[in-house]
Formats: sequence, C-alpha cells, structure tokens
Amino acid sequence: MNATVMDLLHDNAAHAREFSSRFDDVQAGQHPEAVTVCCSDSRVLQDHVFGNDTPGRLFTCGNIGNRVIQHTDAGEVVSGDVLYPLVHTATRTAVVVGHTGCGAVTATYAALTDGVSEPPGIEHCIDLLAPHLEPGVDRLPDDLDADGAVNRLVEYNVDWQVDALLDSDDVPADTDVVGVVYDFQDVYDGERGEVHVVNVDGERDPETLREANPDAADRIDRLWTY
Repeated sequence: MNATVMDLLHDNAAHAREFSSRFDDVQAGQHPEAVTVCCSDSRVLQDHVFGNDTPGRLFTCGNIGNRVIQHTDAGEVVSGDVLYPLVHTATRTAVVVGHTGCGAVTATYAALTDGVSEPPGIEHCIDLLAPHLEPGVDRLPDDLDADGAVNRLVEYNVDWQVDALLDSDDVPADTDVVGVVYDFQDVYDGERGEVHVVNVDGERDPETLREANPDAADRIDRLWTY
C-alpha cells in the first residue's frame, strides 16, 4: 500500500483509540439530530464544520454541489441518502451546506456561459445543477467578476436545494430546512470557517430572518437578494 493509505490507517488507529467508547449508545441504531447535505470538496470538513465528534449526532451526506435531488424514471426526486434519515430515523432538521468558491457551481456557471467538456460522470452532476442555476445566472448583476458571480450562485444553489426539500411530498411536513454557506475565503464578514445562514424554511430576507431569530442574528448574512 502506498504512503497515503498507510497515513490514513495510522490516523484511523488514533481515531479508534479516542472513539472506542463513544459507540455504546448507537450500536443498535441511530436517531441523528440533523441531516446535513455538504459539498464533498476536500476543504469542507463536513462534521468538523459543526464541531461534531459524537457518533449518531449528524447524518452527513456529501456530493459535489451539495445536491439534494437525483434523477429517476419517475423524474426528479429527493435523493435517497438525504431522505433516509427524515423518513426512517425521525430526524426533523435538514441543513444544506454550500461553500464559497464551490467547484461544482463554478463548473456549472462555466457550462451555462461558455460551455465546458467534462467526463460523463461530472457532466451528469452539472446537468443536475444547470437547469436550476440558469435562472440565477440570468439575474446576476452585470458588474460582477467570475468569483463574485460564483459566490452569489452558491447562495442561489443553496436556496434551490432548500426549496426542493420543502416542495417534496416525500419530506415530512414538519421538517425544518436551513441553508447555510461555509466561508473559508473571507467572502463574508466573520471568522474564516464560519457558516452563514442564508435561508430558513424558504425565507431568504436577512432582516426578516434576524428579526425571527435574534439569537442567531450575527450569523445571518447574504451576498445578494433577488
């Protein structure tokens, strides 16, 4: 095995020593507090974003573009890996986690504006995002550079994924759905690595959200409204 795998095994041994006693209460089943839908970007340490070191606390899904939908013969539906904890483990909080500088959003923006050539697997993921981001591209201010456009589309993508969960008949009606953006590029005001709430149950207006959630007012922010 190569050095990378050996390093992973070494780090896993340390993990096992630290966590061996933390699985006692979840060996027979799970009842996570929330399902998080994160981008699989290597810079987004999915559980660490929320300081999670408790097995069973979060049901974490990851894919490029933090997508909640998949294509089936029946059409576009909420992905099973997102839906599972909502249907089978009584989880009633879903958090869609976008991030600044998202490569999937960047590639989709390029596909919609310039055209790109990608391997079929990546092209499939872009095709899942493109129809829903295209209206956002049309709404972008004219004076933005590429980075500014992408980071606004990151918010737009989070908004759409939140709406997809809220609009699905498969998602229990009492599920709270929150959209956030994880910032490690100093795009928002705040500490590098903070998540910024941009959407709560479909509401996107920052002032409205701050009034409704005063305890989290300093964590609510957006780059644009539309």
